[in-house]
Amino acid sequence: MNQRTRRPTHPGAILREDLLPAAGITQAQLAERLGVSRRTVSEILHEYRPVTTDVAHRLARVFRTTPAFWLRLQEAVDVWDAFQARKNEYRQIRPLRETACSPES
Repeated sequence: MNQRTRRPTHPGAILREDLLPAAGITQAQLAERLGVSRRTVSEILHEYRPVTTDVAHRLARVFRTTPAFWLRLQEAVDVWDAFQARKNEYRQIRPLRETACSPES
């Protein structure tokens, strides 16, 4: 299991800190290009909302990336958040013995 010590970067932070300034566009302009509300963009940029598959397709078109790029970023955040929220529960789960799940058994 990956033992990262910090939360992965949310896709909204990459948009807010890197891509929007480099493109020279505002949140409102991005929302218009994406065909979504300004509130949706604002919530993503402020990391209150995840990047969905629909938004990933839209971002990929605007920034000439792939939907998978955006979804991998979001997935890393989601996995981290889930583990942090329930790590004590997860640590109580005992794995199966190797012989119990081998195909020869």
